[in-house]
Amino acid sequence: MRVLTTAGHVDHGKSALVRALTGMEPDRYEEERRRGLTLDLGFVWTRTEPDGEYLAFVDVPGHERFVATMLAGAGPVPAVLFVVAADQGWQPQSQEHLVILDALGVRHAVLAVTRSDLADPEPVRADAVRRLAATSLGTVPSVAVSAVTGAGLDALRTELARLADALPVPPADADVRLWLDRAFTVRGHGTVVTGTLGAGTLRVGDRLVASDGTTALRVRALQSLQRERTAVSGVARVAVNVHGSLDGALRRGDVLLTPDRWLLTDLIDVRVAGEPAGELPRTVRLHLGTAAVAVTVRPLGEDTARLTLSRPLPLRVGDRAVLREPGGGRTPCAATVLDVRPPRLDRRGAGRARAAELATLTGRPDGAAELRRRRLVRRTELLAMGVPAPAEPVTGDWLADEHHWAGLRTRLAAEVERYAEEHPMEPGLPAEAARRLLDLPDRALVDALARAPGATALHSREGRLYGPGSVRPALPPPLRAAVDAVRQDLEKTPFRAPEADRLAELGLHRKALAAAVRAGALLRVSDTVVLLPGADAEAAAVLRRLPQPFTLSEARRALDTTRRVAVPLLELLDARGHTERVDDLHRRCRPQDPRKPTNT
Repeated sequence: MRVLTTAGHVDHGKSALVRALTGMEPDRYEEERRRGLTLDLGFVWTRTEPDGEYLAFVDVPGHERFVATMLAGAGPVPAVLFVVAADQGWQPQSQEHLVILDALGVRHAVLAVTRSDLADPEPVRADAVRRLAATSLGTVPSVAVSAVTGAGLDALRTELARLADALPVPPADADVRLWLDRAFTVRGHGTVVTGTLGAGTLRVGDRLVASDGTTALRVRALQSLQRERTAVSGVARVAVNVHGSLDGALRRGDVLLTPDRWLLTDLIDVRVAGEPAGELPRTVRLHLGTAAVAVTVRPLGEDTARLTLSRPLPLRVGDRAVLREPGGGRTPCAATVLDVRPPRLDRRGAGRARAAELATLTGRPDGAAELRRRRLVRRTELLAMGVPAPAEPVTGDWLADEHHWAGLRTRLAAEVERYAEEHPMEPGLPAEAARRLLDLPDRALVDALARAPGATALHSREGRLYGPGSVRPALPPPLRAAVDAVRQDLEKTPFRAPEADRLAELGLHRKALAAAVRAGALLRVSDTVVLLPGADAEAAAVLRRLPQPFTLSEARRALDTTRRVAVPLLELLDARGHTERVDDLHRRCRPQDPRKPTNT
């Protein structure tokens, strides 16, 4: 299917022309037919030939009071049938509709000069072709027609068929963004919405979300051109029967989205065309798709501005929109979305700096450039902005600019070294402290930096980062001397742990003990009991020589230690799988795994 919108001044014969082309009535309301004036959007279709492409027309009103309705019809549609009457020529709404199409970047059109039975169409055709050529439409084919006599209709059908063949086919696997132009309730079926599906595929059973980004809906049924479908790919006119918990009624301007693939934003930076940004009114309406949203304008550069939207919309980099003053007091202008996640402008001079940055942006999605600007960004967020991911994640879903990542690696190594110098008793920099120092949004990035190849090797152990060399930190001389004294105390009686006063005498207070344990110089059995590394395995070897099972008292005597040490030591042996409880009074040693060494 190919979808076109009509465009042109009021009463220039748009509806009569599509009626003649399709044999269908585009004006749905009795008042429209009675007055001969299109008040709302109409939808009709035909085929280019008996087995050819379907052409669907979105017929829009031409009256100046209904330009917002025209924008809702033209917004999602990639091509236009532009209509000018031979007996009236170019008119004000002809010009406004052309400005709107140019602002939206529409590039495909056919010009129809209607009422050619009432006046010579050639002067009007030449004038209209010239005007269209100066816009995004470029030089377009043109046909003089009469809906009354039928003259020129076959030639127009031929040009429309050529247009249909030339239109690009959007990707069927694109994320769905269906702007709604109608919503109503059908008894026995519930809510039905219609719109022009620009890209992607809708299937019965699909899950979608509504404009708020959270309301979940399910596609119960699909129609296209009044036929039931199981799937429809863009570009296509679709009617969707949706089911879900809707807090409020859906309406024109709402949107249905592929879940988790779009960013809703109420703050965007745009490039403005058609009028200097500084001359825009403070408040205008932004038209995109079928949505019309009030926005507040903050000019930044000569042709760039920041827009604050009155409600969030699912926007992407490169989206084309129209800025129009309510009431149509001035010519609409174009807005191209440059950034859907712009930085705050709180500091003095931030606006000027941002204007200089925006001047370098093209509005075309560029993954490498976007990553250079953002330095760190989640891959899913970048894709939701409409920007392709230029590289593989450094960890999880995180993308990092190569130069920024290298700089972070150097900074992290320096912070680890500085922390070790300032905290000789506990030299390992806590990973969470490293995250805060580097202002990183995720702890996983710290771990990835520590693992990244570089000139300075970093080691991670128990949530701390250490510099080159051993994973275990080196002990300062006073602490090393204290540990050596404990080692001498335990040489003859390895399970008689030093008492608290002996530890205090050696200067082994809480922080010093913790540092020695982290360095692997001591084994922590409990908060007040420390032994030498490997004492747990030695104790297990002693206990294996006892008759099984054994009591706490028997274990204490075999280990030549006190109850103060024996109780926590046996609990440690239980936790490490050397021993296990049999009942409240007895333990036994677990069978050894022959694949494991006897000493650890």
